[in-house]
Amino acid sequence: MLTDISACEVSLSNEEALSAWNNVILGVLSHGQTTGDHLNRLLTLAPDFAMGHAMKGLSCLMLGRRELVSVAQSASDDAQRALTQGGATKRERLWCAALTDWLAGKPSQSVVRMEEALRLNHADTISMKLSHGIRFMLGDSQGMLRSIERVISAHGVAHPLYGYALGCHAFALEENGRYERAEHVGLRGLEFAADDAWGLHAVAHVYDMTHQTDSGISLIDSNLDAWNHCNNFRFHVWWHKAILHLDQGDIGTVLDLYDTKVRDEKTDDYRDFSNASSLLMRLELEGVDVGDRWVELANLAEKRSDDGCLTFADMHYMLALIGETRPDAVARLNARVAENAKKEDEMARVMLSPGVATSEGLAAFGEANYATAFSHLRAAQTNFQSMGGSHAQRDIFERLTIEAGLRAGHLAETEALLRARTGLRGGHEDAFGASRMAQIAELRSLATPSTAAN
Repeated sequence: MLTDISACEVSLSNEEALSAWNNVILGVLSHGQTTGDHLNRLLTLAPDFAMGHAMKGLSCLMLGRRELVSVAQSASDDAQRALTQGGATKRERLWCAALTDWLAGKPSQSVVRMEEALRLNHADTISMKLSHGIRFMLGDSQGMLRSIERVISAHGVAHPLYGYALGCHAFALEENGRYERAEHVGLRGLEFAADDAWGLHAVAHVYDMTHQTDSGISLIDSNLDAWNHCNNFRFHVWWHKAILHLDQGDIGTVLDLYDTKVRDEKTDDYRDFSNASSLLMRLELEGVDVGDRWVELANLAEKRSDDGCLTFADMHYMLALIGETRPDAVARLNARVAENAKKEDEMARVMLSPGVATSEGLAAFGEANYATAFSHLRAAQTNFQSMGGSHAQRDIFERLTIEAGLRAGHLAETEALLRARTGLRGGHEDAFGASRMAQIAELRSLATPSTAAN
């Protein structure tokens, strides 16, 4: 039986198909633009390779698009037909089961399947990556770290995917606040996998969270080979560069990056959309006039508002709708979020909490009803993480909660949120935190003695 680059036996019968599968693995790990081409070639060469169909289906679900659910279901049907041919390894059957579970509304069970595959072989880097990616979408940062630390010892320097494993380890460390260790592991990983955009971006996260803006910008600028080859993930790296420049107050560079890099290609991929909508909202919170840039996003948001696949995506659609001030569209999205929250699957539970309160809070913020916005957003804030994404990505909702509290005059609660936010960053206060603390101090100095503590 043949063995793939993840050191696992596969049921493929020829070297050409194995090469295509290995290229799929490398493409997923490096976020390469040609990954889909390699997967199509694999399925042409080996139409009965069930794991290839499972990869296709899982990849579709990770894109968070309603119209791709049927494509994922077709891939699952193909995978199940392939399994009836016999010969599939246990790992391959587990991947097919993971796809079935997610389609049934249980992505957490998909993670369980990936972990079962990892127990078969701790050196199975691609199963580790899939577990890592699904956990990331579920906001399970602690699980990400536990998973990679169970298997990282099996990825020694001789393992061909060692650098990519270190990149995942670095990101899991960063999301758990272990910034110094994450920086070391991430930079080490780049020595072994120079095209590991995920590992590079893990270190960029460290520099954002610890207010090392110059280091973050330099890292991105000096490692173009790590991410310039990427699929749309390269837009996310540009986003990281933009928010670092924003922390420095370099608004001109931020707007230029938005126009020429972050939103150069106006896709409706929710990840690209979230980069754009959160960046524009960060700018607006700093008093920057973003011109007509909201229009394009709001038009897309109205088209995607019935999607309902991911709370994280829906809340970013809401940002665009309040940014462009489209009250009717805001009301429709609010109603759809509330309706989806009544369903019985795992994603509906996230839509219920924190989705409903976050959606209502954002809608109120868009109407300048800051007391109501703060009430809803404050109620949701402790559960923002379950929406998925990173600390840096969810920070836009933290900022809006703080801004609503500040504008509503809830100074004590807002100060507590700011201090907690800085604590999450290892005690490193960024420009947003410093400016809002200064505003609180100024408002208190102007207040009467009876209201100064509010």
